[in-house]
Amino acid sequence: MRLLMLFVGWCILLVLYWPLALLAVILFPIVWLISLPLRLIGITIGAVFSFIRALLFLPARLLGSRRSKSHG
Repeated sequence: MRLLMLFVGWCILLVLYWPLALLAVILFPIVWLISLPLRLIGITIGAVFSFIRALLFLPARLLGSRRSKSHG
């Protein structure tokens, strides 16, 4: 659905102002390639924080601390 909305928006832009629409088609792969390393850095930082969180909560898990479950 998101891809369809993007395509319809691009078609409307093509009709209203075609030079900008063609520029967007040309620049999109370049912007995607530039943003790819930033995404990889974000994934790596998220993994490091998850690892640190797991290490910090390891003693509680080993001692048997459980989240309270509400019975309704």
